[in-house]
Amino acid sequence: MASAAEQFASNFNFGTLGKAKELQRRLLFALGALIIYRIGTYIPIPGIDPVVMQSIYDSQSGGILGMFNMFSGGALGRMTIFALNIMPYISASIIMQLMTTVSPRLAQLKKDGESGRKKINQYTRYGTVILAVLQAYGIAVGLEGYTSSTGSAVIDPGTFFRITTVVTLTGGTVFLMWLGEQITARGVGNGISLIIFAGIVAELPSGLVQLLELGRTGAMSPALMIVFLVGAIAVVAFIVFVERAQRRIIVQYPKRQVGQRVFGGQASHLPLKINTAGVIPPIFASSILLLPITALSINAGGGPDWLTGLSGYISHGKPIYMFLYAAAIIFFAFFYTTVVFNPQDTADNLKKYGGFIPGIRPGKSTADYLTFVLNRLTFIGAMYLTLVCLLPEFLISEYALPFYFGGTSLLIVVSVTMDTVSQIQSHLLAHQYEGLVKKAKLRGSRR
Repeated sequence: MASAAEQFASNFNFGTLGKAKELQRRLLFALGALIIYRIGTYIPIPGIDPVVMQSIYDSQSGGILGMFNMFSGGALGRMTIFALNIMPYISASIIMQLMTTVSPRLAQLKKDGESGRKKINQYTRYGTVILAVLQAYGIAVGLEGYTSSTGSAVIDPGTFFRITTVVTLTGGTVFLMWLGEQITARGVGNGISLIIFAGIVAELPSGLVQLLELGRTGAMSPALMIVFLVGAIAVVAFIVFVERAQRRIIVQYPKRQVGQRVFGGQASHLPLKINTAGVIPPIFASSILLLPITALSINAGGGPDWLTGLSGYISHGKPIYMFLYAAAIIFFAFFYTTVVFNPQDTADNLKKYGGFIPGIRPGKSTADYLTFVLNRLTFIGAMYLTLVCLLPEFLISEYALPFYFGGTSLLIVVSVTMDTVSQIQSHLLAHQYEGLVKKAKLRGSRR
């Protein structure tokens, strides 16, 4: 048995991908869906002057719009049908998860298993449509009021343009929501995360070209470029280290006798990640800040002086924006951790199956101990997320870097890559087990 396990471990590699037909189909489906998404980021909404729209983005690209344009894969800067991207869905998910903590009815649905989860997902979809309509209408009104030296951003402003824009942008968001669900069900990885991942990665080549152009023209010294690239590699290594770090709590199971056989008595461990919430806090924080900051950025040029001043305070590197962003990340780190891990339920399950933590009494004492450990880990994880996500804010404000690939985007890319590779390995592992089972059956039939 040990030799078979060793042989299985030695043969477990990505070379077996060619034999895993189901995994191939899943990978091709996910790749095809992401290609469709990228095509949609180049289809403009009707009634927009692309030249004026480009001038609008150029004037705002150094601010918050540059960040959200990166999340949308350039769709916001080109004002295409996927300009809102998947952010309304994320905002609706935030609202629904908050509501489950204050609404007894939604809390009961959450405990009802698969049927309750489907109802909550349906409510989330309805909320996505409502938020997308509101955001799309705000964008349509903002674009109508924006003019530059080359003319108005909207060719023919009016009611028809607003209706067309709302329908187009809302339809694009709903389509991406459906596409993400299809990737999750029929592809590999989390579909929503992969869509955001694809948008970020698509903007990386142009950002690197701009960085190299700064070095060529002398605007940035070669030494600073080398330091920046080495720092980016160090940040990636740091993210991988923290994302894989765990606190393992020893769990002991007592011996029990059934007939003539003795079961249990072994020790196991309960793994608690330092960053239990993953990439959800920065994504949620970015989504929460999207609507008000985008509205201020678009309307600041033609609005009152106080609006222009407020828009300046929330640009990259400014104290108010950084404070709001950090506060939102810390809040969602603690909030989402409580959503995905319930110490009381874990303590009850351990007690039910006879498990206990050495030195801790089962029941409430175990739940209190797990809460204490989890809060300390979450605090460290929240500080780590805040540090990584605010790093590019300092770099942009101090060195005027031309793109936003860092911090939040780097965290999302690394985490989604690790999660997707882990799921691919799980599929390969299942395929290997199926092969071993078939071989065992064939040997049994020959005997």
